[in-house]
Amino acid sequence: MDCQYLPLSATGQFSSFFLDYIARKEPLQPFYGQFPVPEAFGAQIKQKQNFSAEHRQTLVRVLNKQYAALTHKPDVSVLADPNTFTVTTGHQLNIFTGPLYVIYKLVTTINLAKRLAQAYPDYNFVPVYWMASEDHDFDEISHARICGRTYTWQTEQRGAVGRMNPRELQTLFAQIPEKLHLFEQAYLNHDTLADAVRYYMNELFGSEGLVCLDADDPELKRLFAPIITDELTRQTSAQRVQQTTEALVKEGYEAVITPRDINLFYLTDGVRERIERAPGDSADAGKYTVVNTNWAFSEADLLQQVAEHPERFSPNVVLRPLYQETILPNLAYIGGPSEVPYWMQLKGVFDQYQTPFPLLMPRNFALYVPRVSAKRLFKLGMTMEEWFLDETKLKHRYVEHHTRHALRFDKENKAMHQTLDAMLHKAMMVDPTLERAVLAETKRFANAVERLQKKMRRAEERNQEVGVRQLLAVKQELFPGGGLQERVENFLTFYLNDKRFIEKLLDSFDPFDYRMQVCLEQ
Repeated sequence: MDCQYLPLSATGQFSSFFLDYIARKEPLQPFYGQFPVPEAFGAQIKQKQNFSAEHRQTLVRVLNKQYAALTHKPDVSVLADPNTFTVTTGHQLNIFTGPLYVIYKLVTTINLAKRLAQAYPDYNFVPVYWMASEDHDFDEISHARICGRTYTWQTEQRGAVGRMNPRELQTLFAQIPEKLHLFEQAYLNHDTLADAVRYYMNELFGSEGLVCLDADDPELKRLFAPIITDELTRQTSAQRVQQTTEALVKEGYEAVITPRDINLFYLTDGVRERIERAPGDSADAGKYTVVNTNWAFSEADLLQQVAEHPERFSPNVVLRPLYQETILPNLAYIGGPSEVPYWMQLKGVFDQYQTPFPLLMPRNFALYVPRVSAKRLFKLGMTMEEWFLDETKLKHRYVEHHTRHALRFDKENKAMHQTLDAMLHKAMMVDPTLERAVLAETKRFANAVERLQKKMRRAEERNQEVGVRQLLAVKQELFPGGGLQERVENFLTFYLNDKRFIEKLLDSFDPFDYRMQVCLEQ
């Protein structure tokens, strides 16, 4: 691939919050530890150096159990070594891996581990994929767009998606024209979606050292039990997030997440629902209920369950990052443009529990341009920065580039405004109250000129209809629905035509390059 780069700010696709973080704007610095540059990892290693040996042993034991059925698997025993650290990304268990950016997150994480191994040879670094197996938002994971067509999993199953049986996906394989042997093996030979995802991720990235972790596990939850208990009895996290959010809003940034009083779900097969506590002035004061069920518990009952069945408690978006950093010897979290800002709202929660805050690392961003599309765009005379314009602006820019006519009245406008200014001056010499009337006529004239320019542009668009149509066809191919390709298209769209697609990404992505990478197929 021939790779060229654009600043993310030039794409018009990212929030000012995220762009200010990348630019290291001073107002955001209190909301994270260090900015993720290579030299920052030395200090981060020192912060995580005393990670619990007991937690390491538990982690290794759980991972060995989860990988037991796989023939070729990573050596997770290295995680017991006090000189081994992880770098982590996470995502929901979207079918067929989900949007292209999921692959980009994994490639960034793998490449980061490699770079750190070179920079810090006395330590080991393991890339980890945190499988969001406890997430229950099925609608977000149920579809995949492959080669321009969307495929959807229909099911009556409910609850944590990682526990769902994926064999129902067999009906989709009959609809997809291409043979997807890897995913057939994964979905049709495993009883849970989490096991299926581990299987195909191991096939795709196991040789690169990627470790897939399913944190929906009693032993791992037991390590988190003290914080679960504190959340149920004191509701500390909401207060800390609120304080941090207020500080961010004061600096002009919008909150990404809103905490609840209790940031835990109650989790059993088929059910993942919020835990709520009755107000102190109500008849049920002190009682805990599970939303959308008839279940109610006293505080003593619930705390006993924490001790005996910690797996029944599932952290939400506020506590999941803390859970991750409690059970992993982790240095950095690799996330997207929404994840990085929401992690910054959690800095106070980490401080509350005296847990090192990981380096927040933006994933790699890319636009993959097939050879034919690249040739068309360059032939049409559009720059890479212009490719990211919305369709209306792109069309206008193309017409302006290719017209043989002047489509604006800039000279005429300048001359006319000079004349109108002179007219205004003369009128006010006669009667100052005429100013409003002259200005109104000036405004009407400006509007008339703008309408005429639009008519001329539309006429020229019709004259250039063939080129405009070709341009918008390529634009729709590369920016489905007007959005970034990586947020919509599945990696199989490219992988089916080029089995080296992932290998090319691994070769070209630099985890410390926070720009948009335009990958031109050779």
